[in-house]
Amino acid sequence: MTSEDKRRHFPKGFVWGVATAAYQIEGAWSDGGKGQSIWDAFTHAGGHVSDGSNGDVACDSYHKFEDDVILMKQLGVTSYRLSISWSRVIPDPLNGTVNPVGVAYYNRLIDTLLANGITPCVTLYHWDLPLVLEEEVGGWPKEQIIPYFVDYAETCFQAFGDRVTMWITFNEPMVFTSMGYVSGEHAPGRQDLAEVGPYACVHNVIRAHAQVYRMYQDKFQSDQNGHVGISLNSDWAEAPEPKRPEDVSAAELYLLFSLGILAHPIFVDGDYPPTLKERMAARAKGGHSRLPVFTEEEKAYVKGSADFFGLNYYTTRYVVEGAEDGKSHYRGDCKAEASTDPQWIRGQSEWLYSVPWGLRKLLSYIRGQYGSPRVYVTENGFSDSPGTVQDRARQTYLHQHLVAVHQALTEDGVDVLGYFCWTLMDNFEWAQGYTECFGLFHVDFRDPQRKRTAKESAKFFKEVTSTNSV
Repeated sequence: MTSEDKRRHFPKGFVWGVATAAYQIEGAWSDGGKGQSIWDAFTHAGGHVSDGSNGDVACDSYHKFEDDVILMKQLGVTSYRLSISWSRVIPDPLNGTVNPVGVAYYNRLIDTLLANGITPCVTLYHWDLPLVLEEEVGGWPKEQIIPYFVDYAETCFQAFGDRVTMWITFNEPMVFTSMGYVSGEHAPGRQDLAEVGPYACVHNVIRAHAQVYRMYQDKFQSDQNGHVGISLNSDWAEAPEPKRPEDVSAAELYLLFSLGILAHPIFVDGDYPPTLKERMAARAKGGHSRLPVFTEEEKAYVKGSADFFGLNYYTTRYVVEGAEDGKSHYRGDCKAEASTDPQWIRGQSEWLYSVPWGLRKLLSYIRGQYGSPRVYVTENGFSDSPGTVQDRARQTYLHQHLVAVHQALTEDGVDVLGYFCWTLMDNFEWAQGYTECFGLFHVDFRDPQRKRTAKESAKFFKEVTSTNSV
């Protein structure tokens, strides 16, 4: 048997990509008429980022995007998942004036990608809410934010939709709602919903997503022929003792609270999962559940409001039934205790363990629970320490997880259409600043030129894309 015989080949046309987010790489935080975002304010306030850093310059991709496209060309990727900075395109959404300099920047980036044979996949919201919408409207807990997001999305469809045919409305809603408004670890740093939970935020995100999807179908689909989806994140939840019904139920609840709360309304019936509603009703005080209710009209437009399922997967947890404390708060709603296996390989991030079989199980779970949707793995990656170039652990992680994707596709019947590695290059990693690095390319943040250097994993990923196999 030759080495070629041992390779696992992906279907023709399988999408190979890398992903980034605007705030994490662009820099130029006040250039070209850009307005402030909640992450600008959050980092400038101090005390929120482990190394005291911010994204003011980051990778300086605003000025170096052509260099970044060259890196992608070297990798051989066919798609680039980028996000648009809302406050760069519409600095003050309250007056709605579009910033031509911001639009021109994304036009140049999109055109450069296409000129190099790379298809843009655009995320509309990757956590950098315009600051004015937080301060004057109240952010994602307030339903008044929805029309502003719809207007912003329409602006992007009008400006870029003649060349962009793959759109993602939101990236990881459960992260930016729970960490931004419940724990306060992320921007805008609010903890006033700690007892209430992120449910109002999630409810508004789902409705905003659905309205944008329907608006695209009504106004743009016939001319632009694009596809609109959403990227949801989840660990896989594994019951360590499958014969213990209470632990199996706890693992299921864990998945419902992290994934099903968004996926079930969008991909199944326009409403929250019955088990989730029952759990929240059981925890209601005074008979009032903290989980909002969709109207029948809302259910109709939420149901089926995605052309594809974007999945961000990084790790797995063993889950068992947790103790009931009787208090109404978000952390107790799931009633699950999560743990890891000491044999799992950990990344630089304290939460990140390499568990490739969890990705295969999660993909199969999505196929069974959500009507076998078209799936893109829109993020998957591994962190290492700053300065690492000989990144053997990342190569192993990517190899094993790509094998898991191939198994899900060829053996489990999951309709996986593509894979986006997180991330193209080391960047500003939110509350961890520059202490954790996920890039295929090392970035020297001490160098004013932000020199990029290929890691060993970049060479590995290039072999994957060039052979369409692993």
